[in-house]
Amino acid sequence: METRKKTKTIFSLMLVMALISISLVACGSNKSSNTDKASSGSTENATTEDIAQLNLGLLPSIDAIPFIIAHEQGFDQQHGVNLNIETFKSAKDRDVAFQAGKLDGISADLVALAIYNQAGLDVKATSTTFGEFDLLTGNDEIKEVKDLKGKSVILSKNTSTEYTVATMLKQAGLSEDDINITEVPQIPTRLELLKNKKSDAAILPEPFVTMGKSSGLRVLSSTIQAEINPFILAFTQEVISAKSKEITAMYAAYDDAVAYMKSHDQAEYIDLIIKEVGYPETLKDEITVPEYVPAYQVDEKQVEAAFAWAKEKGLLSKDISPEEVISDVVFKK
Repeated sequence: METRKKTKTIFSLMLVMALISISLVACGSNKSSNTDKASSGSTENATTEDIAQLNLGLLPSIDAIPFIIAHEQGFDQQHGVNLNIETFKSAKDRDVAFQAGKLDGISADLVALAIYNQAGLDVKATSTTFGEFDLLTGNDEIKEVKDLKGKSVILSKNTSTEYTVATMLKQAGLSEDDINITEVPQIPTRLELLKNKKSDAAILPEPFVTMGKSSGLRVLSSTIQAEINPFILAFTQEVISAKSKEITAMYAAYDDAVAYMKSHDQAEYIDLIIKEVGYPETLKDEITVPEYVPAYQVDEKQVEAAFAWAKEKGLLSKDISPEEVISDVVFKK
């Protein structure tokens, strides 16, 4: 009996890694850490070693920017926490580090959250984050999402990219059965295929949206326009219980970073964004930094919609309510 239980647990963990490893923002397996960067705003009479550390695993996307600036400007240490940020180019590597306990929290999405909890892992969203996916096309015949009927669309299956496309199609009166899906997990490959007219449309994150637009591609819709927000910051309940003060301090630093970006010219921090997110230097003048807002909690309706889709796709069989996966460690539900 005990052996079967252990085998079932191992199988569940393997299933999680297999599903989530289809990276929605994957373009490699290298990772970089900015823990050795000097901070200009350390708390008075305190060194980095004296301050509690919070280990974050982030993907190189726009939702990581406030966290990176919070650390670079020393806002984290001013609030009594040192953000040890590791930027992963592969969601698979990020998830391996997370499950091994090397990361306290990660930038993730609601579909991944469903998969984690399906496998019995007590992972919760502590807030939403400011991410964005755009649906791009290079086909002049396609003017809006409804024109994708019978056309080919590139995405990564069983991820929030597929969920985003499915929602956009539904809003346009279509379904996934109305399009021809081409699965390409690698983001750079998606962009190249679209630029070379090997597909009619593709779902992409930044910086690939800006790169695509500079090549003449057009945006049909975005998660912002479609009012879809699957982007979250997630921690295990064990970490939330053990490091609630550090998580609270992290969000205070995040809000300071948002205020900093609002009060400073983009030129003062654009080089950091180019380095950390991966924008080409040649597009420096074309980059538009989002108008970030202070951190806030995930919308329960967003969780319900994403989990309902995950059930339809067979990724989730449990009945999991938003209350079970949303933490109130900082933001009350």
